[in-house]
Amino acid sequence: MPLFGKQADGQGASWEPEAANTRLAGTAGADAAGVFTSDLSVSEYVLLGEAGFEPLGFVVGSSIYHIGLQIARWSQNQELGMLTQAMYNARELAMARMRAEADQLGADGIVGVGLHLQVYAWGQDVLEFVATGTAVRSLSGAGAHRAPDGRAFTSDLSAQDFYRLLAAGAVPVAFVFGTCVYHIAHQSAMASLRQAGQNQEMVQFTQGIYEARELSLTRMQTEATESGSTGIVGVRVGVSNHVWGEHATEFLALGTAVRRLSDEHRLPETSPKPTFTLGLDA
Repeated sequence: MPLFGKQADGQGASWEPEAANTRLAGTAGADAAGVFTSDLSVSEYVLLGEAGFEPLGFVVGSSIYHIGLQIARWSQNQELGMLTQAMYNARELAMARMRAEADQLGADGIVGVGLHLQVYAWGQDVLEFVATGTAVRSLSGAGAHRAPDGRAFTSDLSAQDFYRLLAAGAVPVAFVFGTCVYHIAHQSAMASLRQAGQNQEMVQFTQGIYEARELSLTRMQTEATESGSTGIVGVRVGVSNHVWGEHATEFLALGTAVRRLSDEHRLPETSPKPTFTLGLDA
């Protein structure tokens, strides 16, 4: 089973538009007199401060990628490896550029990471992959919350969940994902006729979906292991057809890899605890 890894093209991953440098230079992370920018709500901003972190700037990474074609056997379940690699590479480019912006601000991490796809009218087989988040820095300045590689951690956790994770003595390591573009076999006309009017499992379809989902989950788990984490929280699996037609489908597994912190970096017991409020509005 092939495991698709990081984008090998370091030159492409390090490229940044000049406009980003201008924007980042005016943020709090690069200039003490600058303003922070973020996609945090007011509640998230306040809670981030309670957790001992400050926002530095809204960081973005983008890659516009042409998704090619791959021929598959009409009657066979199989992974479309070339398309899987394309979806990996495009996302890795976007994530790497977002993380490079955070490094430029001296961030300890990125919270609220989102991965989005944008389709433009001028290219049905061209997709823009966009990674966004808010770069943050620990007020203690110790750097203990950074990923094992010494760079900013990435996480798709909300500020509320980030606070709870810190209170439990853990910290995000990396926003990890695994993907698999899979061709689901077509059913013959005779098979369709035999099944008409009957309740029965469509075993070939079940097997294909199982294998595709397992491939994406396994690859996500491998990324977490390689990042030096001890577990993954918030795992979810999405299914999208994108531009390939009804029988080629992408399975995308996402989550935040985490690791335990030493006791001295846990939030103190006196820290405010998030509470649940139930509104009574009709």
